[in-house]
Amino acid sequence: MKFAIITHVLHKKRHQQLFAYEPYVREMNLWLKYVDEVRIVAPYSYEAPSFIDVAHIHSRFIQDRIPQFDITTFLNTLKSLFIIPIISIKIFKAMRWADHIHLRCPGNVGLLGCFIQILFPNKPKTVKYAGNWDPKSKQPLSYRLQKRILSNVFLTKKCKVLVYGKWENQSKNIVPFFTATYSENDIEKISKKDFSAKIQFIFVGAFSIGKQPIISVKVVQELKNKGYNVQLDMYGEGVECDTIEAYISENNLGETVLLHGNVPKKEVKKAFQKAHFLVFISKSEGWPKVVAEAMFWSCLPITTAVSCVPFMVDNGNRGALVKANVNEIVTKIEKYLNDENIYQKQVDNAKKWSQQFTLEKFELEIKKLLKN
Repeated sequence: MKFAIITHVLHKKRHQQLFAYEPYVREMNLWLKYVDEVRIVAPYSYEAPSFIDVAHIHSRFIQDRIPQFDITTFLNTLKSLFIIPIISIKIFKAMRWADHIHLRCPGNVGLLGCFIQILFPNKPKTVKYAGNWDPKSKQPLSYRLQKRILSNVFLTKKCKVLVYGKWENQSKNIVPFFTATYSENDIEKISKKDFSAKIQFIFVGAFSIGKQPIISVKVVQELKNKGYNVQLDMYGEGVECDTIEAYISENNLGETVLLHGNVPKKEVKKAFQKAHFLVFISKSEGWPKVVAEAMFWSCLPITTAVSCVPFMVDNGNRGALVKANVNEIVTKIEKYLNDENIYQKQVDNAKKWSQQFTLEKFELEIKKLLKN
């Protein structure tokens, strides 16, 4: 099978190997187990791969390099007028070459792919829509356009669109899906977590405005002010790092809030195993893998009701759904601290649910999609 991947994910090359962001590559390597040849249409960087990048595993690769583009400014829009035709031709050629077309959405490259795939109604296709599929959510025009094209079975034929969560009134080609981080072999017994010593909190993700890491800091600060023995470990980097660092310094939280930056997956896993709560107050998500990973390791998520998160936490039976309000979040956490039975029950519910979604199950579902 000739398998074409159309993606906006930035790729890098070293020693004849193709590298990209680890969670994406880890998933794609499962797809690539069942194909003979691979052709990737993706933007390329000459930077050396970082430790959060890993290599695609396949012996027969064709890479169609395309430039990055966006339409966020007037100048970038002008540039894109020259770039888009070049990218579109490469996408068209890859789709014509392929036996199976695989689109990664949402994104600028994915949007072009959505239009061009219409020209190949008889070729089997899969689309991984990694954003928020909630029909009621407010999203950019380009995202809404991608969703409309993909869910239109007249325009998008012989295609399975993999989305996070189950939504009402969807077309027949929309398939609820999931993602996975851990193998069945990774499952291990975690000692029961109680509140007799320090209460451990964790934040994992980009330090961006959308992820709102400052709220996690303020929640733990308020709990500390109320006399609780607490600690917040934060993993990730981003534009909000300076703001977080300044806030920690100004409020003498250096011993309470610890910034670790980007670290290997093994270190994050150990942190989840130690933590009581994940505080993750994001404005928008697809499948927030950090929530699923926390649940996997008996770390209870305190999070927002965006995308498929209410489904993941069973509307409050496997974690807490909150608004971006520090006092509300603190009150919710205090309820758990005052009733360990409820906490333990929800931790067990969360772990049992999350540990269904292993890499083995994920690979089995991918194999079925490529056969059908």
